Amino acid sequence: MYILLTVLHIFIALGLVALVLLQRGQGSEIGSAFGSGASQTVFGSQGSANFLTRTTAVLAALFFLNSLALAYLSTRGNDDSVMSSVTAPARSAAPIQSQPAAPVQPLPAPLSGQGAPSQPTGAVPPAGQP
Repeated sequence: MYILLTVLHIFIALGLVALVLLQRGQGSEIGSAFGSGASQTVFGSQGSANFLTRTTAVLAALFFLNSLALAYLSTRGNDDSVMSSVTAPARSAAPIQSQPAAPVQPLPAPLSGQGAPSQPTGAVPPAGQP
């Protein structure tokens, strides 16, 4: 059923494109004065506007209804998603032990002869020094 509606959808879309391209635009009345008014004899005395606009409206309604039917059929009963095939990792009963962090090495003190302080900024001075 889904394939049949998809093929019908393609034919309706092609028919809509063809009918829209066949219709005259709003500003094409001036062109009929130069000999392009032959479409009135093909579709009757009223011209092609009535026939083509009604057919376009019918095809547009069919396209809309067919789109709704395809959307309904594509989501009905189909619970597949990207996440449905992913399995959760197995959990162990024991908690994961974190490894102790490596001890922090103090930064070397800059030389006092270069104008830099002998202690890093924010360091606590040793006991007994002001």
